[in-house]
Amino acid sequence: MPDIVGIRFKPCGKIYDFEADDFEVRKGDLIVVESELGLNIGTVVLERRTVENSDRKLKKIIRKVNEEDRLQQEDNKKIEQDAKLYSLERIMARGLPMKLINTEATLDRKRIIFYFTAEKRIDFRELVKDLASRFKTRIEMRQIGVRDGARIIGSLGVCGRELCCAKFLIAFEPISIKMAKKQELVLNTGKLSGVCGRLMCCLGYEYSETYTEDKLREDEAASIVEEVESEEIIVASGGPPEEPAELTLRDEEPTMAGPSQETAATQQQPVKQEGMEKPRKWHPKRKRRKFHQKKTPQ
Repeated sequence: MPDIVGIRFKPCGKIYDFEADDFEVRKGDLIVVESELGLNIGTVVLERRTVENSDRKLKKIIRKVNEEDRLQQEDNKKIEQDAKLYSLERIMARGLPMKLINTEATLDRKRIIFYFTAEKRIDFRELVKDLASRFKTRIEMRQIGVRDGARIIGSLGVCGRELCCAKFLIAFEPISIKMAKKQELVLNTGKLSGVCGRLMCCLGYEYSETYTEDKLREDEAASIVEEVESEEIIVASGGPPEEPAELTLRDEEPTMAGPSQETAATQQQPVKQEGMEKPRKWHPKRKRRKFHQKKTPQ
C-alpha cells in the first residue's frame, strides 16, 4: 500500500501521481521528479494518501527543490528563450507553414521541446537538424491545437477577464453551436469565438444548467401525461361500479294503449330493401307501338 501525492507541472496542467514513501511533503511544495521527458520540477497539489492494491507502476520523488535546482531552472529559461528565437529564424528561412508557441527545456537539459500549431502535417526534419546542431541535445517537436496554444500564451477574453483555459480549466470539453441556440444567443461567429478562433468554452457553463432544467421540465410533463393516461385507462376499463337505479312502483292500473303515431307512421312507410332493382321505364314511342300493335288472328 504505497503513499502517493498528486503533482502538477503547469498551472492548469494534468495531475500526475508519484510515490512519496520516504519524503514528507505538503501541499504547495516544489519537488524534483523524473517524468517521461526527463527531470522536471513540479508542485504538490494533492496531499499524501494511501492506495490499496495499486497495479500501476508509479515513479518516485527524487528530492525536494534546493538552491542548485533553482539556479538551474533560471539558466534553463535563458536557453528556452534562445531556442525560441533561433527556431523562429529557421522556420522563416525554410518557409514552413507553422506557428511556434513555446519552448521548454528539462531540468537536466537532456531535451528541448518545441510546441507549435499548424493546419496540416509538416515535414520538419531539416529544421530538427538545424536545432540539434546548434544546441547539442535531443530535439522534440510537438504539434498542439489552437486551444492549447491559447492556454500557453494567455490573454484576455471578450469579458475582460483572463482566459478560462489559462486560469482554471484542466481539460477542454466539446463546444457546439447547439449550445448557443439553446441559450437563445445571437448566432454570430465573431461574438461567439474566443481568442483561439474556436467557440468560447464559457458557452458550456450555462448550457449544462439550462439543459438540466429543461430535462427536468420534460420529465415532469411526461409524468403528468402518464398519470392522465393511466386515469383514462382505468375509467375506460370499468372504473368504480355505478350505483343501481332505483325502481319506483306506482299504484296506477296498467292500460292497454295502441301504437303511437310515430310507430304507426314508421310501420306504414314502405321498407326499402337493399338490392331491389328499380322499375324499368319504357320510351314513349315504344309504348305507342306496343299499344297499336294488332292482334294476330288465331
